[in-house]
Amino acid sequence: MEQSNRKWWVLVTVSLAVFMAMLDITIVNVALPDIQKNFSSSFSSLQWVLNAYTLVYAAMLLPVSKLGDIIGRKKVFLLGLGIFVVGSLTSGLAGNDVWLNIFRGLQGIGGAAMMSLSLTIVTASFPEKQRGLALGIWSSVVGLAISGGPLIGGALVDSFGWRSIFLVNIPFGVLAIVLGIVFIQESNRNRNEKIDVLGFIFSTAAIFTLVLALIQKETHEAYSWTNWHVLSLFVASAALFIAFIVTERTVKHPMIQLSIFKNRSFNGANIAAFVLGAGLYGGFTYLTILMQNYMGYSAFETGVKMLLISGFTIILGPLAGIISGKIGNRWLISGALFIGAIGILAIRHMIKAPFEWGYLLPGFILLGISNALVNPPIANAAMSSVKKQQVGMASGILNVFRQVGISFGVVMLGIKLTEGYNHSLDQHIAEIHNADPELKNQMLELFHKAGAFAGSQMFDSKQAEAFKQMPAFDDFKRIVFNAFNAGIQDVDLLIAILLLIGALASALLIRKKRDSV
Repeated sequence: MEQSNRKWWVLVTVSLAVFMAMLDITIVNVALPDIQKNFSSSFSSLQWVLNAYTLVYAAMLLPVSKLGDIIGRKKVFLLGLGIFVVGSLTSGLAGNDVWLNIFRGLQGIGGAAMMSLSLTIVTASFPEKQRGLALGIWSSVVGLAISGGPLIGGALVDSFGWRSIFLVNIPFGVLAIVLGIVFIQESNRNRNEKIDVLGFIFSTAAIFTLVLALIQKETHEAYSWTNWHVLSLFVASAALFIAFIVTERTVKHPMIQLSIFKNRSFNGANIAAFVLGAGLYGGFTYLTILMQNYMGYSAFETGVKMLLISGFTIILGPLAGIISGKIGNRWLISGALFIGAIGILAIRHMIKAPFEWGYLLPGFILLGISNALVNPPIANAAMSSVKKQQVGMASGILNVFRQVGISFGVVMLGIKLTEGYNHSLDQHIAEIHNADPELKNQMLELFHKAGAFAGSQMFDSKQAEAFKQMPAFDDFKRIVFNAFNAGIQDVDLLIAILLLIGALASALLIRKKRDSV
């Protein structure tokens, strides 16, 4: 087959793999109620259906990138695909929540290999003139998978049950393996390169403990940042990162050449990837909660609404890759993040209880444009700013920043939501005059315990039946909805600040594109 045709089939192959890897980060959310019902799981165990994949995925991004450089990117990519297919099959057949969590971790290993090496394979397969377009398509697939998860997951769960969200990966995974065997060419291996065992251990453990610390804070609302469950993991992560840096400075064949961080453009791209993950992708979690828990949309309906954000990537993503080659990555990244900040501030300005779709629509359009325009130049800026032998590790580092950013964003935005919600509750329940103080204290405790995520559900639960006829019922409901509105406005403000920081950092750090690949 001609090389010109082969490279497009390579792009199809890696795009299919990347779509599955990123989709499995978000698709599980809508299946959790069915999984909990099937296994009678506790809430903490249920959360690990999500976290097991994310944790292992983040920790393995760097090691698999380096392994690809040593033994061949095609081999590691196909091995990752195989592991992912096996993990999907076993997850779909799991007999209890413990085994499901273990098999989700197995999926995470495969997903990391697919995601990290796909960017390197695309970069190596396309000439500089077409690379922007190819990376634009690759980035569009990433954005579509992240924001399309609720829609696809909702459709599968409603039609075939929760196991289908895992089993559906099998035919597509097998197809990707066959395409990869046929079309992907093996990279040139550095036969003198050795596996940096200490670097592998320290980097994997450092990222693992960092993400685990964020997960601990996310899943235990009562934990403060200084709680030993959280603080000890952060301290361990910092110590492991220091050990990693010392190791990389002394070993003959380091896992990461630390000189890569002297590159301003590369640093700018990573900062942009981090704030994009923390702000936009982390924010998707809370937009979903708003629409499902407070606006009454089903999982499928929520996914349809989220398509307004992801749909722009289909058209604008490839176009953004072409534009970045003409005007440069710096201004496209900076401008796209600025558009995203304006979009989220528009939502903050318009939103109020009772919530309506019209309050979100203008902001969703701007967020969709931002999401579509920003991913391609971030990938392009990172990959085009490093030397040819560094592209594998650059891909791994970029994906780590994006994934840790998502984990960081989910935690920090969740904290802001809870703080705003609780503060508003405390302030306004005291203002209710047609309820006695004891009842107000009971309701306040009940709503605090339910939290911002489930506060609205208290009015549709069996517990609500006992006090629906009370004069203060409508006042309590209004206050809870207004409290969530106060929290979501705080979330929106933090998202805007993160995106603006990324826009400024991109403008200051990223230089004119220099093709050194």
